[in-house]
Amino acid sequence: MTSAKSITRSVPSSVQATSIASSLLTVQTPGRGFTDLTSEAAKFINEARARDGALTLFIRHTSASLTIQENADPSVLVDLTTALSRLAPENAGWTHDTEGPDDMPGHIKTMLTQTSLQVPVLNGGLALGIWQAIYLIEHRTRPHRREVVLQFIGSNQ
Repeated sequence: MTSAKSITRSVPSSVQATSIASSLLTVQTPGRGFTDLTSEAAKFINEARARDGALTLFIRHTSASLTIQENADPSVLVDLTTALSRLAPENAGWTHDTEGPDDMPGHIKTMLTQTSLQVPVLNGGLALGIWQAIYLIEHRTRPHRREVVLQFIGSNQ
């Protein structure tokens, strides 16, 4: 059981949501792997003059996904790619293989990860932890053009 002395919480703050800003981010992936979207998300927040609220990211595809993961050690992303490949291998005899052997595994990997993320925006910045980054995960072998909807809802004052 956790002691109450080891938990602290700041005083709640409140803002009125007065702004909704949206943008479409187009990403050309190099093929299977992780693409860091953190700087693009931060640029969007800056251009939207966002102050406090929430940033939602939504990927418009079924064989690519989004995640927040460690940005300090690249071996984390290598191990995550390996883990996803073990969970949904290409050679498992999938029925759906219309676009190749990586097609159905890509759909499964998307189902296991996320198509939408929400990141708090505090004082005009993404409230990510020091070792966190926002990534698009391409689950297909060949390069693809992916679209991510960015939407901020909150205050810009």
